[in-house]
Parts: sequence; structure tokens; C-alpha cells
Amino acid sequence: MKKNFFILVLLCASFMTFAQENVNLKGIVTDDSGKAIEMANVIAINAETNLLESYCVTNHSGLYKVKLKSGSVYNIKVSFIGYEAKEFRYEATTEDGSHDLSMSEENSMLNEVDVTYTMPVMVKGDTIVYDTDSFTVGTERKLKDVLVTLPGVEMNEDGQIEVEGKQVQKVMVEGKDFFDGDSKIAADNIPADAVSKVEVLRNYNEIGQMRGLTNDEDNIALNIRLKKGKDKFWFGEFTLGAGPDEKYLAHPKLFYYSPKFSLNLITDANNIGEVPFTRRDFMNFTGGFRGFNPGGGSSISVGGNSLGISTAQNNRAKDIETRFAALNFSYELKDNWDIGGFGIYSYTGTLMETQKITTYELEDKQSQVEKSISRNDQDVELGLFKFNSVYKPNANFQFDYDIFVKQSDDDEEEEVESTVNDELDRIYQLKQQEPITLQQSAKIYYTANDKNIFAFEGQHLYQNEDPFYNSVRDEFAFTDLFPIDNSVSFYNMNQEKRIVTNKVDAKLDYYLVTGDKSNLQFTLGTTQNHQNYDTEIFQKLDDESDLEMAGDEFKNDVKFNVSDLFFGFHYKLKAGMFTFNPGFTVHQYETKSTQHDNKVKDDLTSVLPDVYINMQLKKSENLRFNYRITRTFTDVSKYAEAFVLNNYNSVYSGNPELESALKHNVSLNFFSFNMFNFTHMFANISYTKSIEGFKNNVIPMGINQINSTINSDLSDESLSANARYQRTYKNIKISAKANVSWSENNNLVNSQPTKSESFNQNYTGSIGTNFKNAPNIEFGYKYSINKYDRGATTSTYYTKRPFARLDMAFLKNFILTADYDFYSYTDKDKTIENEYSFLEADLTYRKKDSKWEFGIKGKNLLDTDSLDRNSENDFSFTSSTYFVQPRYFLFTVKYDI
Repeated sequence: MKKNFFILVLLCASFMTFAQENVNLKGIVTDDSGKAIEMANVIAINAETNLLESYCVTNHSGLYKVKLKSGSVYNIKVSFIGYEAKEFRYEATTEDGSHDLSMSEENSMLNEVDVTYTMPVMVKGDTIVYDTDSFTVGTERKLKDVLVTLPGVEMNEDGQIEVEGKQVQKVMVEGKDFFDGDSKIAADNIPADAVSKVEVLRNYNEIGQMRGLTNDEDNIALNIRLKKGKDKFWFGEFTLGAGPDEKYLAHPKLFYYSPKFSLNLITDANNIGEVPFTRRDFMNFTGGFRGFNPGGGSSISVGGNSLGISTAQNNRAKDIETRFAALNFSYELKDNWDIGGFGIYSYTGTLMETQKITTYELEDKQSQVEKSISRNDQDVELGLFKFNSVYKPNANFQFDYDIFVKQSDDDEEEEVESTVNDELDRIYQLKQQEPITLQQSAKIYYTANDKNIFAFEGQHLYQNEDPFYNSVRDEFAFTDLFPIDNSVSFYNMNQEKRIVTNKVDAKLDYYLVTGDKSNLQFTLGTTQNHQNYDTEIFQKLDDESDLEMAGDEFKNDVKFNVSDLFFGFHYKLKAGMFTFNPGFTVHQYETKSTQHDNKVKDDLTSVLPDVYINMQLKKSENLRFNYRITRTFTDVSKYAEAFVLNNYNSVYSGNPELESALKHNVSLNFFSFNMFNFTHMFANISYTKSIEGFKNNVIPMGINQINSTINSDLSDESLSANARYQRTYKNIKISAKANVSWSENNNLVNSQPTKSESFNQNYTGSIGTNFKNAPNIEFGYKYSINKYDRGATTSTYYTKRPFARLDMAFLKNFILTADYDFYSYTDKDKTIENEYSFLEADLTYRKKDSKWEFGIKGKNLLDTDSLDRNSENDFSFTSSTYFVQPRYFLFTVKYDI
């Protein structure tokens, strides 16, 4: 350890010594009128070696600053799109120098200055182009390894790509969609050595007619440019691995790109815990479908994931086996007609074991403790399919059609040993479902003339869910509630459900362009949501016969409809540095529910305003304000009043009298992306208040509970703030993040109000090197405080997490990468003091220009056996110990196609 520390200090000292030999050349770049030119490219070419030695991008004041070696002569070249390139010769002395220049506009946009010398970063309007070879060091394996070396680009904890604090919505390769809807697949699978450039497309809108009419500041897309030769034929890789204890890995990938056709095939099979597509990914995968009418103010839920299938912690479990295959294609049928799509299949078999201690709050400030051990055996098969067509016969008309299908086959068996008051209860639970979702969308964009633009969008959602639940236990918690047979040797309770959803959305937008910087938007539309909800509970007796629970309180037969007719008006105006976009939407709502011959109908007219203000401080720096009122409708399950089994100790009964809830949200965002000194800042503060919200009413029965939902005058509030700072120097990258959130919730226990507060703080700081010919190390520290106040009790938990990353190339042909994470998990009362850590490492060997690579992969090298989690609600607190895979090694071989 001391030796490694000495090496790091020596490297830093060498860097500092090198930096002291440099001098600065700075100046101001303006146009002929004297106005500063922001984001002009400045490069310094060493006149003797003819190599690019330094570069920069001018800031908002037109200032440039390049570092030069004293005693050398340079050709300084300045370029900016739409202006005639300038060049001058400069001899660096031992003192800093200055040189101002002006640029003249030209009719043609010539870029010859960039043909011979590639700029590491180029800014072209809203597009930032990174030359990846200028940032990578050779140890990168996947696209995500390349992206994290680029200033302003990060990977979040869910594996999604973020740029300037905003999540990337689309990834393209050579302009063609790559598994539209999720950037994680691209980041995890595109080979690093195939990437030439990364284009960040800010303010992205794929519909040309709509650019400038809508607010696209949060829309970010990436376009990956392939290296020469990779964009016109097949390439890919084939990886195999094997190790002790029957561990294995197979990961073939194949890519084909041509001007008219692209094909991407990705497969994976392993039992080492590397899950390429989790169930959480499946639930979040939209297939490119965006929220309908996001500025309209309505939120109509259709439910989903009725069983609450468990998910692994960070892809870690006691045992995980996965199989994955994904195919993506795009084809240009004609010059004006493109088609594309993808298919994804994933299987994951997971064994999970968890120890839990749950404290339940009872009446009179009493509590009861349940200690449990659960073992889950889970098999999940996931399937997705999408086909899309884009027809654009001319610049004024475009027709898009998409069809997207999601289906899963979920099977989870759980064995629970529950101990309360020294009494042991053994419980078996089975959850099964095969839900299917089909979504279709048609969009038409028509430009009648420069002032009149029309946009139509219609979509249909069909969702069929069939969750089945079964619990077998020695004691049934609700014998006084259900008419069961108590003479059985054990209680075998079964529940069948069927939820069928049909939802139709349609709207027509008319844009009247009233000037170069203003337009009016008129919206007319509707949402029609229809759901059928049927449930049935029965008891399996000792003779294998079924005892159905008789009575309307044990069977649901619900038909539920929400109708929304709306008209919206918005006005957009650009005035100086400000963009104003206020508006409102008038809604006519109607809800109807029918169950057991009882009908409930409610009509409501609501005016929902929204305001958007953008203050463009500089080209890459803005301050944005958003205010919106949203009316929320819950799904049919909350209206169904017959009892439903949630799990072995929880029963739910809905409320047919539920009404909608109102939510106010206000947010202020600051973005700063400074290419001059590679400093990136993001800050956000958001406040939300719910009025007449949906409240959970809990009737506790020891560790068991009966739940229902009501509307309440009690409001819920939340306030969150987060900030991020990143600065990239020539060989050093520093980053700092902070996330603070507070919430106050008011729910009901035995119909009596109960208030709970939570205050969570998360801080992260890191510093890392970026040397081309030396080991690169990153050190960081994460610190979180989670405080929960439920009135009678207050709990505070601390997590300290130092981490380190190493990328090291040595002996010409070897590469070593390692990740280390240490966790210290404690509470304020010192009743919990847990420490654990994880270390992973990869060692690879490849000769120069060889297609073969050999490696050793090590996971959980410190042989940690478990990790810890906690969760809270108004009724209980749970601390859990989650067991993970033991240490293993894998020997791998990879062949590049």
C-alpha cells in the first residue's frame, strides 16, 4: 500500500513539474463588429513536429487560452462555423503572451482546418462532438468506459447515460436507433475500440417541423460514430469464460452497418451475477414511447406489476443465472421511408436469501418485533418487440407508426420462517403471472406553410394481467375476517386476479407562428381509459377440494372508466435572454365505477395552469423555472372494495368513492456547461404539495394489517435539492454531488391521522487521474444520512462508503482494472454497526494487433457474504441482511471478429 501511494505521489509530482514548463497564450476572438464569438475552436500545432499540442474552445466573452511549451514555435488556427478560418504563427517565450483576432463571415462553411488536425472537442450549434481517442487511455472495454472519460458525461447508478445532469433519451449509431428507449444496452455492449466520435445532441427533437416550437432543453440524444472501416461491414466479438464451481460466461456480439441497413445482435449467458437486462429494466423500458401530453396536467394510472416481484440488490444475490438475446435492425426502404425495430428475450433465475427484523408500531406507542428468514427461488422470462416506420415524402409531411409488445412469465416461490414472541410460523408463498402489454402509436406532422403547423398523435394501450397468489402457513392471520375452514392441517389460501386495460389517447396540436420568436399552441384531445378488474379468493382443503369465499366482500367484479376531454392553450415568446411559455388546459373529467350492481359516477371540470420560463445566461448556461398543477387518477385496484390478499400478513380493501388528487409542483434548475475550462455544474430544487391525495389507512392487528385508501384533506409535502460539479483538467478530473430531500406524509392508522417525516442526505466526492502512459486511479467517498421521524420514534442511519478504481496498462500487453467499495452501516443509537466491502478485478492479456485476448475475472474477491438495507413506512421499520454470491474466478478468452 505504501509503495502504491509513493508511485501516485511521484506521478502527481511529475505532472506538476511538467505543468511548470508551460506558458499560456490567451486572447479574444470577435467578429468584424467586435462581438465576442463563443465556442470558436482554437488549436496549437507545433511547427517542428506538425502535431496538435494544445486546444481550447472560447468562452462567452470570446476568450481563449492554450498552454504552450516555452521555446517552441506554433501555428495557431482558429475556426468557427460560418466564419473564415484564421491562422497566425506564435513563438512561445518564458512569459505568458496574448493575441486578439477578429473573424469575417463567409458564405460557405469551410472546415478544412479540422481535416488534418482533429479537435478533441468541437461545438457545432447544439451539437458537441468528442473525439474519443483524445480522452481514452486504452483500458476501456465498452462504450460506458469511453463515456465516463468525456467531460460532462456520466453513468448513473441505474446504468443510464447522463449528460449535463440530464438522462439521455436516445442512443443512435451512425444516425440509426440502437434499441430505442434505453441507453443502458448501448453503454454495456458497444465495443469501445469501435467508437471514433461521440456526438451529444442537445435540445434534441427528431421532428424537424417541431424544432423551436416546443421546449426541448431537457432532450439529450447521443450519436455514436464508428471508426473508419467499422461503418460498412460486420464487426463484433465472441467472449467465453469458465471457472471453478461450474461458473461460466458466453457473450457473442455481432454488428453490421451500411448506409441503408444496420443490424445488431447481442447475446449473453452466465451464472456470475452479470444480468444484462433486469426486471427493473423491463418495467422501465418504454420502447421509445414518451408520456402522452406531458404538459396537459392529467395523470391517469393503469397500474402494473401487481405481484410486486422481488428484485436483486445491485444484481447481487445468492445465485443468479441469466440468458439474454437482443436483435436490433434499421432499413431504408426508400429515400423517404425508414423502418426498424428490435426484439429482446431475457431469462433470469435467481436465488435470494434475506434475514429481516421488522418493528411494527402498535397503538398506545407499543411495538411488536418480527424476525424472519426468507428464501426466494425466482424464474423470470421477459420478452419485448418493437416495429417502427417513419415515412417522410417531403419536408412538410411526416407519418410515424410504432407497435410495441411486452410480455413476461414470472414465477416466484418464497419460504419464510417468521418468529414473533418466540413463536415460529412457517410460510410458503407462490406468485405467478404472465402479463402482456401491447401499445400502438400513430403520429402525423404537417406544415401547411411557414405560419401554420399541425401535429396529431394517437395511441392505444392494451394491458392484460393475470397475477396468481398462493400462501400456505400454519396460522392464518385473518380467521375472523374470512369464512375459512379451521379444521385443516394448514391454511392454503389462493387468489386469482384478472386486470384488463384499454386506454386510448388522441390529441391534435395546432401551432400558429406569430413571429420569428413567438408562437401560439392550441391543443384539443381526449383520453379514454377502461379497466376490468376481477378477483377471487379460495381455500384449498386437505382433500384438495376448493372452498370459495362466498359473499361480495370476497369477490371483485369491477368496471372502471375515466374519460378526459381537454382543450389547451400555450403561448411561447423569446425576448432577449428569456423564453416564456405559459399556458393552461381545461379538462372535463368523468369517472364511473360499477361493482356488484352499485354504480358510482363523478363529473369534474378542472383548469390546470403551467408555466415555463428559461433564462439563457450564456450559450451553455441557463436557469429554468417550471410550475405545474397535475390532477391524478389512480387505477382500478384502488376502487375495488372486496378484500385482496397482498401477502401473508396484509389484506387490502379498495374504496369505490375515491376521487382524484391534485398536485402542485414547482422547480428551479440551473445548468452550466463550460467548454472553455471543462467545468460542468448542475443544480435543481423542487417542491411538491399534494392536496386531497390518496391516503393509506392502516388497521394494525399485531404484525398483520388491513389496508384501504381514502381521500383526505391532509396534504403531503416534499422538498428536494441536488447539485453536481465536475471539472476536468489535462490529467485530473474532480467531481462532487449532493442530494438532499425532505418529505412530510400524513396517513391514517385506525382512521386516525399519523404524520411521518423523512430527511435524507447523500454526498459524493471523487478525484481521478487521466494519464495516457501511466496508471489511472480514482478515489472517492460517499456519505449518506437517512432520518425517519414517525412521531413516537425517530431513527437515523449512516452509510459511509469510500471507493477506489484502478485502470493500469503494464508490460505492453497487460491491462488490470479493479473496483473497490467499502461500506460502513450504522445507526445513531449504535444498535447496528455493520461493515463489509467488495473488490472486483479483471486482468487481460492481448498482443498488439492481435484479435485474441485472454483474461482472469475475479468477483467478490474479499468473499463478503451479505449486505445490509433498511426501509420504513408509517406502520413499520425493517432492517435486512441480504446474502450474496461468494468469491469466484473466471478464465476468459475473447476473439474480435
